Amino acid sequence: MPNRACDRQDSGPFMPETPGFTAKDIHGKWSLRASVTSELVLDDVAVGEDALLPGVTGMKGPLSCLSQARFGICYGAVGAAMACYDEALSYAKERVQFSRPIAGYQLVQRKLVDMVGEITKAQLLCWRLGRLKESGALTPSQISLAKRNNVDVARDIARDARDILGANGVTDDYQCGRHMLNLESVYTYEGTHDIHTLAVGKDITGIGAFE
Repeated sequence: MPNRACDRQDSGPFMPETPGFTAKDIHGKWSLRASVTSELVLDDVAVGEDALLPGVTGMKGPLSCLSQARFGICYGAVGAAMACYDEALSYAKERVQFSRPIAGYQLVQRKLVDMVGEITKAQLLCWRLGRLKESGALTPSQISLAKRNNVDVARDIARDARDILGANGVTDDYQCGRHMLNLESVYTYEGTHDIHTLAVGKDITGIGAFE
């Protein structure tokens, strides 16, 4: 969750030059522990005209920034899913239970097949998204569709990977637990899963389900 406090090394409240604005660091997170997350407080903040984004009106400027961030998340989620799949596959080939590697059992194979299938579809979605962006035809609703899908399947893949690793999956010797927790945050930030659902719903029906 990027903010103006992200690059700071201290842990105290961020006191910018704008009176009334502070950023208080949030500690004790289960997820995204490598980044600084802050509560942004605006108390009677006055913003001058020199702070206006150039060349845009209304919400177009900030929303275009969100579209860029969400575009990147579509790819990052696939990367996390691939990391979890690779770890689960490697572990399943090495972990021997009842005289054979657990990769040789039907239920484990089904999880692995489901993983690689969803990853492949998400990769194709990213590829199509990139082509649309290159041609200048990409829309915010298409980004919402990809962000919604890719983060959702990546979260499920991380959970299945943790399941294949058993109790080892909740230790820091393996990465799937870290990805699982981080993806819970990604599922929420840059527009929640439900918000992207409604954004796509409005696009395909022409009827907004929210005000």
